[in-house]
Amino acid sequence: MNEQGTRRVQQDEAAAFLERHPDTAFIETMLVDLNGIPRGKRVPVSALRRVYDSGINLPASTVVLDVWGRDVEASGLIFETGDADHPCWPVPGSLRPLPWGRRHGASLLLRMDTPAGEPFAGDPRNVLAAVLARFRAEGLTPVVATELEFRLFQEGTGEDGLPRPPEQLHRHGNLSQLYGLDELDGLEALLVDIEQACAAQGLPTDTIIAESEDGQYEINLRHVPDALLAADQAVLLKRTIKAVARRHGLIASFMAKPFGEQAGNGLHVHVSLLDESGRNVFAGEAGDRRLLQAVAGLTATMHEATAVFAPHANSFRRFQPAAHVPLAPTWGRDNRTTALRIPLGRPEARRVEHRVAGADANPYLVLAAVLGGVHHGLSRELTPPPETEGNAYAQHAPTLPDDWGAALAAFEGSAFIADYLGPLCQRLFSACKRQEREHFQRCVPRVEYEAYLGTI
Repeated sequence: MNEQGTRRVQQDEAAAFLERHPDTAFIETMLVDLNGIPRGKRVPVSALRRVYDSGINLPASTVVLDVWGRDVEASGLIFETGDADHPCWPVPGSLRPLPWGRRHGASLLLRMDTPAGEPFAGDPRNVLAAVLARFRAEGLTPVVATELEFRLFQEGTGEDGLPRPPEQLHRHGNLSQLYGLDELDGLEALLVDIEQACAAQGLPTDTIIAESEDGQYEINLRHVPDALLAADQAVLLKRTIKAVARRHGLIASFMAKPFGEQAGNGLHVHVSLLDESGRNVFAGEAGDRRLLQAVAGLTATMHEATAVFAPHANSFRRFQPAAHVPLAPTWGRDNRTTALRIPLGRPEARRVEHRVAGADANPYLVLAAVLGGVHHGLSRELTPPPETEGNAYAQHAPTLPDDWGAALAAFEGSAFIADYLGPLCQRLFSACKRQEREHFQRCVPRVEYEAYLGTI
């Protein structure tokens, strides 16, 4: 379909949406930056046709704002270009109601092009699309599901300056109950509102479980044969959880490690592959060989992709021994101490669970790096390291980067990252993270005063 035909189809989508939701007053147009933060403009519903016809212009630098929303001058997209605009276009099928707030609104995802009309390679959604094009050229379709962990806190902090779990939780003792149904009952109204808000947007939530800490939960999204859609859904799920929590007077956080002595929040990814006939290529004896090649690619590239899976200063606090967080590029069958787990299940449902990324990571870049690793292993017919049985922490020394600087150095020097995520994304992501890291390097935490001020 040509561009004009695509625009016409999207106009029909918009008209059908407004017919179903006639009270819509505004549209939130959203472009997701390299940090996974949605940015954009709120426009009146009367401007929707213009958005589909002409797009929305945003500075190219929007995709590389740091986590505080500041320009990244080393990106080369600020003064060198006059901070020039790039056109952004609606993502087909992404117009969805916003089921919260006082007025009826809708959200619309955007993707960024260059002024010449090519996909802008700094847009993380375009980065993932380019990886998927490689699979498509070989007649393969990744099937993806994500699992997101998060914490709920009261607004404000306690006397110690730290966030506090919700008062609504009921406790029998001082510990949360992993998989405890009473934990779900304590915040039932909030969780029901999240489920209903997801349903209103067509987000295919599956299970909700209570995790091991106070106010910690996991929500799973169902498998979909469209990795771009899976990433879109993960971004929208995070935004939905945050928005609904605010309505209940709570803060939802996807911070990787809110407390050093407690469990962190992860983003686990499940991946399988379909061939052109719709058959899982990981199924059967021949499929086991392909599965192991995919595992090999993921283990071979995990070190250099760690900066994607752990993109923030806080991310590396999550990597602790015996915390169900991998410290080395290991794999095992139904083994939750390894980085890659092959879950139990029917042969036709065989898949890889990637357990490295934190919930603070960008879903588009995580899926690009994970699927890039899978493709890398398949295309080179790699052989994985030996399977780990039993406790991976006891058998393998930590070899993944354990600090931000080391992870960034591996990312910056990686031919794999340049090949699959692209040189521009590699450079922009690095510039953003280096700026953020420099800020943290200038901040002296209280514990250093306590340790050193009067002792050395």
